Amino acid sequence: MSTPVVVQGTPVANPHVQGAGFATSITTPQAGQKQAARCNDPIFALLFYVTVIAMVAVSVIYGPSAMESDENGESYDYSGYVTATVIVVCLSFLASGGALAIMMCIPETLIKVSLIFVVVLAGLWMVMAFLSGQIFAGIMGAIFFAMSLCYAKVVWGRIPFATANLVTSMTAIKANLGVTAYAYLFTIIAGVWSILWSVSFVGIYNESETCDARGENCEPGYGILFVLFVAFFFVQQVLSSCVHTTVAGTVGNWWFEPAEANSCCSSAVNNSFLRTVTTSFGSICFGSLIVAILEALRMLARAARENDDGNGILLCIAECILGCLSSLMEYFNKWAFIYVGLYGYSYLEAGKNVFTLFHNRGWEAIIADDLVQNVLFLMSLMTGGVMGGLALIMDVSTDLFEEAGGDSKAVAFLLGFIVGLAISSVLLSTVGSGVNAVIVLFAEAPADFERNHPQLSQRMRTTWNEVYPGSV
Repeated sequence: MSTPVVVQGTPVANPHVQGAGFATSITTPQAGQKQAARCNDPIFALLFYVTVIAMVAVSVIYGPSAMESDENGESYDYSGYVTATVIVVCLSFLASGGALAIMMCIPETLIKVSLIFVVVLAGLWMVMAFLSGQIFAGIMGAIFFAMSLCYAKVVWGRIPFATANLVTSMTAIKANLGVTAYAYLFTIIAGVWSILWSVSFVGIYNESETCDARGENCEPGYGILFVLFVAFFFVQQVLSSCVHTTVAGTVGNWWFEPAEANSCCSSAVNNSFLRTVTTSFGSICFGSLIVAILEALRMLARAARENDDGNGILLCIAECILGCLSSLMEYFNKWAFIYVGLYGYSYLEAGKNVFTLFHNRGWEAIIADDLVQNVLFLMSLMTGGVMGGLALIMDVSTDLFEEAGGDSKAVAFLLGFIVGLAISSVLLSTVGSGVNAVIVLFAEAPADFERNHPQLSQRMRTTWNEVYPGSV
């Protein structure tokens, strides 16, 4: 029998077989329940497979026209770039591990630094805009700077709770480090998909483009563009969401059954991955398709605006609205897929639980998530900067970048920065997904947390009680 939670002296019954409901002075959310194993939303999984097969067929048919050599028939030796990239990738793995270790040592300090970093960036934007004579941009920068200051002041007291969430997530990820291997696997697949799609896009774009009688004023086929954009964003969203869902399931196992989730390649990691790509895959595809359609419409509006025929303002407004809707939907999916990974809900059922979560714990969940995301972004930037610096050293001390021609130093730094940023972002994204799972689990099953991880639980409870005195 799980331990009851006391709210201002009143015991609250345990609503969930896996743990007690977390009660606060605001309201007590209903905990999720593990669902029977079944294939949820299978029609969307089928649509995903059809999309991939269709794009492979398109790349075979239209791809050769995109792979033509230049008119001079020249070829280049890129072996130096390949060697440099391999070295930078290996070093980036080490640097990303170092970033994770630093976050474990000084998490609260990093959260504070990242919050100040956001304020400083807004201030620099304002100053640079005014100095360059761009008054409107300067005014907007001043507004964002003032908003950043107010936000920092309001959330500063929540930093200890965000820190506790971050430490708990990193502890869970560290105990099941094999989950990062799946994260990199999906990232590699995403890279292959981007190359395949790019080849298909160029080939079919050339075939579908229509021009006037003089061969000028060419316009693409917007219907074909829409389908291509939907396909690209659909698969990309599915792959990134698979990482998110796999991490959520792993953290959930660590939360409820730590004996099954205490090694690099634990059963929790492998079982969570299998659920993600089988029974939960349709739900992931469902949510990803909605975002993909919105993103495709936004890209279509941008393409039409660039071929403006007098409706530039309307298209700009449409692009802005679609961008906002897409961002909101992505944020909603981030929480919905946590419930999919934890309990095996279908997408619509998970969505209902997200609304319940935000109704009961909305701003606290958003603030904790935002503070942690700032840290992850800052650490990724720092890792990218370090890798860029190491690539510069390689450029000075070797001839790996001699094919760059003009400014090899710029090429070296850019290559190191992008690779370092990409590698570290993948690793640290697992921590971000873990934080989202911890926020949900702490709201729904604190008794299991107290029983299985008492030290971490005590820290979470203490910091939460600082925000809402007497609530726990």
